[in-house]
Amino acid sequence: MERATILPAEEQRVTDMQSIAQHRDQAALARLFDHYVPRVRSFCLAAQPGANIMADDIAQEVMIRIWNKAHTYKPESASLNTWVFTLARNARIDYLRKNSRHQSDIDPEYLWRNVVDENADPFKDAQQKRDQERIQQGLDKLPSDQKQVLAKVYLEGKTHKEAAEELSLPLGTIKSRVRLALHKLTIYVKR
Repeated sequence: MERATILPAEEQRVTDMQSIAQHRDQAALARLFDHYVPRVRSFCLAAQPGANIMADDIAQEVMIRIWNKAHTYKPESASLNTWVFTLARNARIDYLRKNSRHQSDIDPEYLWRNVVDENADPFKDAQQKRDQERIQQGLDKLPSDQKQVLAKVYLEGKTHKEAAEELSLPLGTIKSRVRLALHKLTIYVKR
């Protein structure tokens, strides 16, 4: 009895995609379903926690697109993960456009800007970029005396005491300004 060669997981998924494209192989689709549906759902739920119906609808739409478009996948052009998550991104954009009541404060286009590493988490990167923008906007709204103290303590790495000495201010004033500035930033970032 000849033993089957076990392919690495990614190669097996590419083989499954080719089987779908060439032979409409439902077992191959089932394997891709088991692998990608939880990941696509997580991708959607990361954008909108609690939006289970949306995540299910998009995951289903992605699997339909895989079935219908398997013949368009070219392994030499992109990894299968990149191709599937491009389908997921497009399905999510289509879903959000169609169902405008599900608004996200993350621009879907952020997800695919400057993607270099295919194993990177584009949603996490988009969240981080959005948070950085919000923090910068919050910093811009702070009074200059609070910005100055935050810069000393967090950017220059000074202790409260060192900042107080450099700025010729009482230690209590430095601590109060830091506390007030951080409180304001927290409010600005949560908006």
